Amino acid sequence: MMRLLGVVGLAVALIAPVSAAQAQAAAPYCGIRWGSLDKNGGNYETYLDLHRVRAGRHACFDRLVIDLSSRFPALYSVGYVDQVRNPDGSSPPQLGPAARGTVIPTRGGARLAVFVSAKMYSDGQLVYRPANPAELVDVRGWRTFRQVAFGAHAYGATIGLGVRARLPYRVFTLSGPGQESRLVIDVAHRW
Repeated sequence: MMRLLGVVGLAVALIAPVSAAQAQAAAPYCGIRWGSLDKNGGNYETYLDLHRVRAGRHACFDRLVIDLSSRFPALYSVGYVDQVRNPDGSSPPQLGPAARGTVIPTRGGARLAVFVSAKMYSDGQLVYRPANPAELVDVRGWRTFRQVAFGAHAYGATIGLGVRARLPYRVFTLSGPGQESRLVIDVAHRW
């Protein structure tokens, strides 16, 4: 009987670390459960001024923030694509391989096309004029982001977000400060 208890005890001692390791491996990275499918939202009637595009690094993800001129959320569409394209102007932007228009080159193993309905032209002039559209935000050496590139068209702004790989991401809007709003895109460092 003692031998049987010893064998059972040894078996439990050997299985317990494996089960704990399996449970830990199954847990989501940083508790992130975002996924990588297209995300859309906002108000179809709102065309806001785009003021600024900025980015930040966090412990579990890299963040892109688009500052807009009103508290009302602008129409947005974000999704992984083969190539980020600036729409040709003949129809509202669409995501996916069927999208037409000029390619916005982006570095990285995967590309997120970020569209936001923003007023880009006033009296034929661009409202938002970044110094370097191909490198909108300097993300050299970041864990997930590889490049942030800009394109403007009749319907708004398209931002090409080059990332290391097709990783989970989330999109949300925030009101403020003041009468402004922000479109936020977080991309996880890993699955």
